[in-house]
Amino acid sequence: MTDQSSQWQSAHLAQTYLEGVRGAIPLAQQQIEILLTIVANWVPGVRRVVDLGCGDGILGRAIQRQHPGAHAWFVDFSAPMLEAARAKHIEPARATFIQADFAQDGWQERLALPGPVDLVVSGFAIHHLTDERKRALYAQIYGLLGQGGVFLNLEHVASPTPAVEALFEAHFVDSLYAYHRGNGSARSREELAREYYARQDKEENILAPVEAQCDWLHEIGYRDVACFFKAFELALFGGRRAA
Repeated sequence: MTDQSSQWQSAHLAQTYLEGVRGAIPLAQQQIEILLTIVANWVPGVRRVVDLGCGDGILGRAIQRQHPGAHAWFVDFSAPMLEAARAKHIEPARATFIQADFAQDGWQERLALPGPVDLVVSGFAIHHLTDERKRALYAQIYGLLGQGGVFLNLEHVASPTPAVEALFEAHFVDSLYAYHRGNGSARSREELAREYYARQDKEENILAPVEAQCDWLHEIGYRDVACFFKAFELALFGGRRAA
């Protein structure tokens, strides 16, 4: 959950995630490529983009590489994550970094946006919210979008059954093991699995099925709502505001 008591305020946990987990997410590069394909086709002239729950800013930076004229607002409630985003961004004139908690109403005002935005993206952040708050946040994001504006959420979603969840977790541990071996680590798969199943942040996950979340977007008024990518509990979904 995104509040000041969250473990994500810990610099140690932020570093552990960014250095030891983020790069191990299965099919991570493909997910970003699909996201960029959607952006290139639906908002080719993107000028204003909000990276919500930005972490180290990986999504916002990818969009700015594709669209050099875009200004990005990198938003996170975690100071260590924002510091990581600042450190990796090489063009500060094109970036605004905002510490704001989107678990609470009023976070939008902290952005001081000059007008409607073309694109809002989020990566593996909103699943920490209750379902009620997720729905409210999706409506608030809709309110930020200009005509034809797009919202894309790359997210951790719920499995339909415990057996499917177990498949995903085994697959994720395999990916962690391959990632660490590729970086020269001698740690065993068993050691990584123990850490993964006992990880600090797991208790903060509140996962919802992607189908339900797409239904919420429809109800809010988003058009062209779809799940564009899904592999086990990893999904990219979203929609756009009518032009």
